[in-house]
Amino acid sequence: MKRFYKDVAVVEEGGAFRVLLDGRTLKTQAKATLDLPTSALAEAVAQEWRDVGEDIDPTVMPLTRLSFAAIDGVKADRARVADLVLSFGGTDLLSYRADMPKELAERQAAAWDALLVWAAEQYGAKLRVTSGITHVDQPAAALAALRAAIDAQSDFALAALHTATTITGSLVLALALIDRRLTAEQAFAAATLDEAFQAEKWGMDHEAEQRLKRHAAELSGAEVFLRLLA
Repeated sequence: MKRFYKDVAVVEEGGAFRVLLDGRTLKTQAKATLDLPTSALAEAVAQEWRDVGEDIDPTVMPLTRLSFAAIDGVKADRARVADLVLSFGGTDLLSYRADMPKELAERQAAAWDALLVWAAEQYGAKLRVTSGITHVDQPAAALAALRAAIDAQSDFALAALHTATTITGSLVLALALIDRRLTAEQAFAAATLDEAFQAEKWGMDHEAEQRLKRHAAELSGAEVFLRLLA
């Protein structure tokens, strides 16, 4: 889509912050008013729209995309999004370990064990661990604790949590990002530990490398988004 506006501004209305394009309120893709919860987020979203060149490219506007997702996705159907996020807790990446090689198993333990302990202490979610391809059912109490952590998030934080969980394959890593237990860089390194190990041994093809770079950028965008909500 071609850029159709010149001026970008931020106004406060009714306790929310709105972005104006040539004086008109910015709408989501579902045509809902984009009411943002903080001035900092509104200014950052506005800056993305100021930085647009001749064409509007949503792929380089992570804060706008997450804001749209919070309203069109989470606010419109919060229970569905919460269920999707919780499903990652039931199959959390950190619960599934390699049998072999020993070096990879040791790296996983070093990177992931402390995070599972943290999740148990912080949220009361004590997840089981398995190795190989064996499925492990997580305790109902742990899943209930994770659901409580999900339900405690605002619509905007839940949008970022959903993005972070999808990218990392781990609800524990996503919650650690929200709680500032990990940075986006640290969370992504933990999530892609296996890929990094394989790349050391066999190298990485260009397509896989580009995919990882895109995901790392998305996770960094989610981290910025979360900090702007504070």
